[in-house]
Amino acid sequence: MRAQVASRVAPAKINLTLHVTGQQANGYHLLDSLVVFTELGDVISLRDADALSLDVTGPQAAGLSQEPDNLVLRAARLMGADRVALSLDKRLPVASGMGGGSSDAAAVLHLLADRGASLPDTARAMQLGADLPVCLAAPQPSRMRGLGELVEAVPHVPALWVLLVNPGQGLSTPSVFKALKKRDNTAMPSELPHWQNAADLCDWLATQRNDLEAPARDLVPAVSEVLAQISAQNGCLLSRMTGSGATCFGLLADQPSVHAAEQALARPDWFVAATRSFGSVS
Repeated sequence: MRAQVASRVAPAKINLTLHVTGQQANGYHLLDSLVVFTELGDVISLRDADALSLDVTGPQAAGLSQEPDNLVLRAARLMGADRVALSLDKRLPVASGMGGGSSDAAAVLHLLADRGASLPDTARAMQLGADLPVCLAAPQPSRMRGLGELVEAVPHVPALWVLLVNPGQGLSTPSVFKALKKRDNTAMPSELPHWQNAADLCDWLATQRNDLEAPARDLVPAVSEVLAQISAQNGCLLSRMTGSGATCFGLLADQPSVHAAEQALARPDWFVAATRSFGSVS
């Protein structure tokens, strides 16, 4: 009798804004970010086994190192799971600014919690990375602050048509932060607006920033090309880089626009995908 397999999607995390608001004495940066998650993501599967193991497949598998400190395995160890076989269908590029590793780890934690384990508290989750708290929450629009430990759901964020484009180049998060020239930038407003629709949200987003975009452009000039190509597409309401890059996103007016842009920007060496984000529950 085959062991029962449980699976969970690990959605891509998109930073609609990313304001770097300070730096602690230990070097860690303080952030203020509006985050959404997309229907597109990696897929994690789990089944009982004699020992802990991880099998990586999928179109982006070649970019992922199966080292002992892989976040998927670290998440299982954090939960004390030593007799499960994990499978990762890697669909998102590695080191791309979409929180793929953190989302994968959060999916593992949820799968193990479904089997009776207790989810870790925020402090323990942060041992796996600053994105874990927001990735552990429901895949809904959220504001993350501090080092990433302060997470709150954000209402009135509509579902968005999202085009994701990565130029086929990874970016080291420490390298991007090292190249950041100003580390005490302004935060988002303490009270966020009540957006009426996607166009209203994008008008407001245009007044905000990703403070890591400029250093990422310097390190990987292809980021500038990607953003220009996205902005030139019909129906593009906003283009911006997510996280520390090099993935950029476009928010498109409707489904036909996002699929037309996906076809227009398709290149053998680029990751290009049309998807939809999850809107607010309220």
